[in-house]
Amino acid sequence: MANILTADPLANGRLVSLDVMRGMIMILLCGESCMLYEAIKHVDSVHTTGGLITQFFHHPWHGLRFWDLVQPAFMFMAGAAMYISYHRKMAKGQSWGDNLKHVLIRSLKLFICGVALHCFYAGKPVWELWNVLTQLAFTTMVAYLIIDKSYAWQFALSIGLLLLTEILYRTVEIPGFNQPFTEGKNFGAYVDTLLMGKINSDGWVAINCIPTAAHTIWGVLAGKLLISGKTSAYKIKILVLAGLLGLVIGFGLDLSGITPIIKRISTSSFTFASVGWVLLILAAVYWLVDVKRKTKYAWIFTVVGMNAIFIYLFFETVGVQWLNAKVAIFTGDMLHLFLNVPVNIAAVASALAALIVEWGLCYWLYKRNIFFKL
Repeated sequence: MANILTADPLANGRLVSLDVMRGMIMILLCGESCMLYEAIKHVDSVHTTGGLITQFFHHPWHGLRFWDLVQPAFMFMAGAAMYISYHRKMAKGQSWGDNLKHVLIRSLKLFICGVALHCFYAGKPVWELWNVLTQLAFTTMVAYLIIDKSYAWQFALSIGLLLLTEILYRTVEIPGFNQPFTEGKNFGAYVDTLLMGKINSDGWVAINCIPTAAHTIWGVLAGKLLISGKTSAYKIKILVLAGLLGLVIGFGLDLSGITPIIKRISTSSFTFASVGWVLLILAAVYWLVDVKRKTKYAWIFTVVGMNAIFIYLFFETVGVQWLNAKVAIFTGDMLHLFLNVPVNIAAVASALAALIVEWGLCYWLYKRNIFFKL
């Protein structure tokens, strides 16, 4: 836990856009844990099945939806924040080696938290490595080990990780696991049988940490760009051009039939396409918040973004296990009981109320300058 002298990001010389974007990501994830999107989907399941709300659920396999961008954005923003923190420490006289111990300990904590969350989900001790925090523990270390290298060196390694993934999926012939882009029949699923003795029923694989390390490395590069002495116009131009390039490569690989966009195994086409959208979103938020200074409502997101890991752990444990149901008693359940509000509408009210309560917790911490760090 850390106390910061002021809760105003601008006063601390922060890139407010990063806190805003990180806050947006966490609020979206919080909405998922509160079952908000599931509740909205069931308001009118006939008409919402193919509607906008489906964008708040992962694509079942081959394709890309908005919700598939959240985890890459999470990884990307972690890389950007890590570089900015590292740069500040270097300015204070710390060396790469001095900071390595901190990064190692943080990665270990992330890994432990990720494994522990699966135990919460299962309600018993389990050994599962599919959580985003266990993935982030690996990508953080990879990105930090090359954090002092040149742009070209870091980008080259990120491409190498994607090529490695392509080679492993396409060339390793394991009976029953030799179909690179088929759910449960690919190399990633085989590795899961070695690591965990099981295959994820939804198609997720633990070695997603290899290709998605590119997201964290690219986040480091973005962080380096954003705090550089370049003009704002130059920074936005680079972010936009890089974003468009990512989209062209990602969708090009998919449409050409070379590599399909599959989020659940983080194919190279998915990695490029998702970072393309993330870069364009970051460019827009940076332009609006840090360049145009449209910060009137930024605090709505920054109060969450500045306690991102804390609120993630909170809503994945206390929220799911206890808070959601208790809030529902005094919101949606009462609306249904006393005002005869339909159950599906009441469920939306309960989910929104739980989301507001968890946001309020972040606001309470923010106003007291309390920020939890791993």
